Amino acid sequence: MKTIYDYTVKDRKGRNVSLREYANEVILVVNTATRCGFTPQYTELEQLYEKYRSHGFNILDFPCNQFGQQAPGTSEEIHEFCQLNYATKFPQFKKIDVNGDKASPLFTFLKSQKPFAGFDMNHPIAKILDEMLSKADPNYKDSPDIKWNFTKFLIDKKGIVRARFEPTDSMEKIDEQVAAIL
Repeated sequence: MKTIYDYTVKDRKGRNVSLREYANEVILVVNTATRCGFTPQYTELEQLYEKYRSHGFNILDFPCNQFGQQAPGTSEEIHEFCQLNYATKFPQFKKIDVNGDKASPLFTFLKSQKPFAGFDMNHPIAKILDEMLSKADPNYKDSPDIKWNFTKFLIDKKGIVRARFEPTDSMEKIDEQVAAIL
């Protein structure tokens, strides 16, 4: 059975990093953007990281410019932005694609393990996203593709994908599931 440990990614400087380096940790993998309505989630992500990192938790941040061109700049510029504005300390990797022909193999795997299951329609931005995505593709809900920035995948200590969270899911929901797996 495949796990995320079968994948190698590039750090923000372009060096190969085997995800085996994160074996025996609970991991939250997230695709991010610096100019998105969800960008303030960096604050909550950093708080979650600080809360659980001493218990074997990590967040792996993969900037992505595929949704409204909301992650402009180089991987280094994005890293500087996140440190200056959100004081992030969790690992940040090279900017990638999460959908399409050039999608990161890691994200292709993650999507195959946990496809899209819908937005939390109680979130104020959910209806806007749903309408926008429905106009572009009336069947968008049928695809496992990442729908927007700040989609998150929760990985257990064995490298198995346990949950997918859309950007409209509350951090409380994510916190509860991280705590349960830890």
